[in-house]
Amino acid sequence: MSSPERSGEPRLTLADHLEELRRRLGLGLAAVLFGAGIGLTQAERLIGWLQRPADGLLGRLVFFSPIEPLQAHLAVGVLAGTLLAMPVVLWQAWAFIRPGLQAPERRLGLAFVGWGSAQFLLGAACAYYLLLPAALRFLLGIGSWYLEPAVSVSRYLSFVTTVMWWSGVAFELPVVLWVLGRVGVVTAEWLRQQRPYAILVLVIVAALVTPTTDPVNLALLAVPLAGLYELSIVLVAATEKTRRGTARATEEGRR
Repeated sequence: MSSPERSGEPRLTLADHLEELRRRLGLGLAAVLFGAGIGLTQAERLIGWLQRPADGLLGRLVFFSPIEPLQAHLAVGVLAGTLLAMPVVLWQAWAFIRPGLQAPERRLGLAFVGWGSAQFLLGAACAYYLLLPAALRFLLGIGSWYLEPAVSVSRYLSFVTTVMWWSGVAFELPVVLWVLGRVGVVTAEWLRQQRPYAILVLVIVAALVTPTTDPVNLALLAVPLAGLYELSIVLVAATEKTRRGTARATEEGRR
């Protein structure tokens, strides 16, 4: 990832890059496993918490095989571990790409980790408090006058955690675009020009993440994502303005 022109450090070979990648992946995995161990101690409470979006819609969850309760506890533990380890995982990702960046870009590490973690949690919270209650109300209401739901614990948890996970990933959009703007890959003007295509892509992403096909649930995710895209444009524009001001001040100082 590094280069002598950018970092002043010795050029690494492909083997060095692979070794560094292996080390960073290992540290991230260790953090997830440690967090999963903590999550497993609270698995029963977490499962109860994940059932809350279905309050009044579902009775007790059921299981259809002897190992299903164990699988459910493990799945919840891994999810909790991933959430707890998110700052560490993001920091390892940043540490891997950091040597290839210029000095001003390297200082973005804490912002990338802190803001990225917060955005992921915000996306998961949006799914938990908005998407899931609306989606479950819609889905479980279909045929409710002659069908009785009996949902297995593994399928319910898979449904809920998948929606929360991908909603969290989708909310990383402004973080990614801001970093790309800081390193000069994208500009605010380019983002404005690509707005129609970006909105179309975001609606498709929302349709894939949203578990139902009705427009209300689709809008619950698509509208926040469109808002995050507009926020990204504002942030990138502010970054460009700051960069121009710094360059102007530096040039005047040289005079």
